[in-house]
Amino acid sequence: MNPKYMPVDPGYFELFESEMEKDESRVIYFAFSNEPELEESQGKIISIEDKREEGYFLFFKNGDQIRLDRIIVINGKPGPAYDEYDSYALVPLTCQAGYDDCFME
Repeated sequence: MNPKYMPVDPGYFELFESEMEKDESRVIYFAFSNEPELEESQGKIISIEDKREEGYFLFFKNGDQIRLDRIIVINGKPGPAYDEYDSYALVPLTCQAGYDDCFME
């Protein structure tokens, strides 16, 4: 089951619409899985559509569909899920790093 759609800041819609004007786009996003997993799509973005119960999606000419709130990077620009991605990258630098308590000696 996919996580609930998280509303996307309206500023991202402007970014996505400007990227739609390009002949080729590269999008890195979170796949729907139990563990954080990245996927990539490349091609021409043809539309942004609201799938009512599921949220907003980018539709590619090649048939790919990517939910907006899962986009980490689009053509090298941070997307709505960039902060979530960044938090995973920073976990090893925290004292918890996957543990419930920090062990201080």
